Amino acid sequence: MAGGEVARRVFLRVDPSLKVEVLIEDGAKVQPGDIVATISGKVISILKAERVALNFLQRLSGIASQTAQYINETKGYDVKITETRKTTPGLRLLEKYAVRMGGGQNHRFHLGDGILIKDNHLAALRALGMSLKDIVSKAKQNAPEGLKIEVEVDTVEEAAAAVEGGADIILLDNMSPDEMRRVVDLIPQHIKTEASGGITLTNVGEVATARVNIISIGALTHSPKALDISLELEPQTLKPI
Repeated sequence: MAGGEVARRVFLRVDPSLKVEVLIEDGAKVQPGDIVATISGKVISILKAERVALNFLQRLSGIASQTAQYINETKGYDVKITETRKTTPGLRLLEKYAVRMGGGQNHRFHLGDGILIKDNHLAALRALGMSLKDIVSKAKQNAPEGLKIEVEVDTVEEAAAAVEGGADIILLDNMSPDEMRRVVDLIPQHIKTEASGGITLTNVGEVATARVNIISIGALTHSPKALDISLELEPQTLKPI
């Protein structure tokens, strides 16, 4: 469950006289047939707010539920499950909140939360004659104190160069679990590793066996399946006014 308070505020924004009681807290497990909230008041107000409230509730609960599934597949491993910045425009805070309600943790909220050197950055700077090691060293030199430097790599050799440049986190992009294990065995323990790219519920457990510190999954927020939640009027309670 995620988004109960958001849905409640939608109803009250449409009609402050409505009475909305959320019965199941965000982060709690729900089962088919559970009643997550009750709303009483003018039917016209309830129906005006219904779709917007359900859109929030279904999407956020879908994200939380999918996150919980990934975490369940990685039980027993010391690994964090996070989303990425692939969020719906305008809904980033809510969608990242939903990930936490599913038991996950948050990656960067925005570009200022950390320096992530990705493939396009590397391509642009390599065109100027810089090596991967040089690029990381330059970023480290110019970064504000305390800001982490993360580098996306495709090969074990690139991971080694990132270590030499002083990277704090190494992002293993679309690597096989065997390649990830080689990188994890290669680098010092104080440098964190993050696996990303092509990770699904089917293979996330195997990725976790590579002993990476973080598994980031864009699908948590860019393509979640909405949880099936509906609003039903109770005919016996309706009264004409």
